[in-house]
Amino acid sequence: MADAQIHVDAQPLVQLTDIHKSYNVGLPNETEVLHGVSLALAQGEFAALIGPSGSGKSTLLNIIGLLEQATSGSYRVQGQETTDQDDAPRTALRGRALGFVFQFHHLLPAFTALENVTLPALMRTGSVNAAQRKRALEVLTAMGLEKAVDKRPGELSGGMQQRVAIARALVLQPPLVLADEPTGNLDTASSNEVFALMRRMHAEQHTSFLIVTHDPRLAERCDRIIELVDGRIERDERQTGSGAR
Repeated sequence: MADAQIHVDAQPLVQLTDIHKSYNVGLPNETEVLHGVSLALAQGEFAALIGPSGSGKSTLLNIIGLLEQATSGSYRVQGQETTDQDDAPRTALRGRALGFVFQFHHLLPAFTALENVTLPALMRTGSVNAAQRKRALEVLTAMGLEKAVDKRPGELSGGMQQRVAIARALVLQPPLVLADEPTGNLDTASSNEVFALMRRMHAEQHTSFLIVTHDPRLAERCDRIIELVDGRIERDERQTGSGAR
């Protein structure tokens, strides 16, 4: 994907500065998991976050996703400092700026594909209006799921379920989607299909993606690789020609 889509001179979408994260603070078993992580993501990035198990990837993703707070350091989302925010403004900012895709799709089994995709709108406003329903149908159609809108997750293949989950993450058009092992539970063909769809959404909507993966082949197809080792960034490099692979 062309680097022209990345506006490096603009204010970063997210910016972490000297982030430390400890658990069991003040107890004998206090453990620091992140040791001064600094990282910025710009609009239009398509980046992979890699590293061995226990390196702190999930903790870092949770902090970026406003699901956990850092012990110290600064974290800004669209220029807004979040470190000392209360739950209500963090929740509002999360809903506005971030979308999430997980290894296990977490679709509601009693809901249709369309109902699952409209959930973010329902959670934000308490109801789903005609425009939001239309938007959900458009995203499902873009995912090739126009014939599955009334089907429940149990009636869909694993790859189709994950496409519904991606549609749900994109329906409110967040600037950044955080994807935690989004293809880790899929076979090779479905994995390639889901990755191609994320690439297409990145190209068409300029949505930024940060993808946590253990798959080096998938990481090499991203535009940027950020490697976390023992709670520190050991590598941060941009790929050349990655979008074509």
